[in-house]
Amino acid sequence: MKIEKAKSSGQVFSVFVWLALSLLLTPYAFGSKAESVILLHGYGRTTFSMLPLQNRLQEAGYKVHNIGYPSIRLSPPELVEFLNDRFSSCCSNSPRIHFVTHSLGGILVRAYLSEHHLKNMGRVVMLAPPNQGSELADMANGSILLRAILGPTVVQLGTAKDSLPNRLPPPWYELGVIAGIDDINPIGSFFVPEPSDGTVAVASTRLEGMRDFVTVHKSHTFIMRSADVADYIIRFLRTGRFVASEVTPSSP
Repeated sequence: MKIEKAKSSGQVFSVFVWLALSLLLTPYAFGSKAESVILLHGYGRTTFSMLPLQNRLQEAGYKVHNIGYPSIRLSPPELVEFLNDRFSSCCSNSPRIHFVTHSLGGILVRAYLSEHHLKNMGRVVMLAPPNQGSELADMANGSILLRAILGPTVVQLGTAKDSLPNRLPPPWYELGVIAGIDDINPIGSFFVPEPSDGTVAVASTRLEGMRDFVTVHKSHTFIMRSADVADYIIRFLRTGRFVASEVTPSSP
């Protein structure tokens, strides 16, 4: 009898411990505590361009939302409204929301966050953003044909003081900017001041109020596919700094 009671007590204790551990670990096991990262591609691109970065961020423990949007078809206010619907449906219950963007995606996030102060706001990393406008957009704005082909948004990304990037307020959130300095665009090299990534000048990527800044030897087209860039992004999302000397390089 004593042996049976001891076994019974041991079983009850084991069940109790199992239940306690389950209650403690379940939120993590099901990802409810995972921070969210919203990825936004650049002009004329798709979510496919952000897939390598999506996979790397998921491996780092983030819940990633790789969101596509019709960059050529809609105007900036329409794009912000479009993205607001997507952001609300994917991440409203997340403990923290970060944004990682490429090119135009950064300008749209700036426009969105100028109107929405999220309670669960995390950090923002922008890759090659035309924060002070792009000379290539100036070219498009000067051509009726290019304006018709490229749509209503790209022509608003020029360097004039009244362009979309230059009208937006400074960031109220923690922002890190990564700029490329590998120019492989033969057209861009004639019109975009050096150093540049072939599409956006390094000087144009900078933004007053940003928390950190780093340059990498990558082009505008492929900067988001670099493993080294992913390392920088993850470090900034975790610490608010790129800390280049502590980043372990990965193979491209």
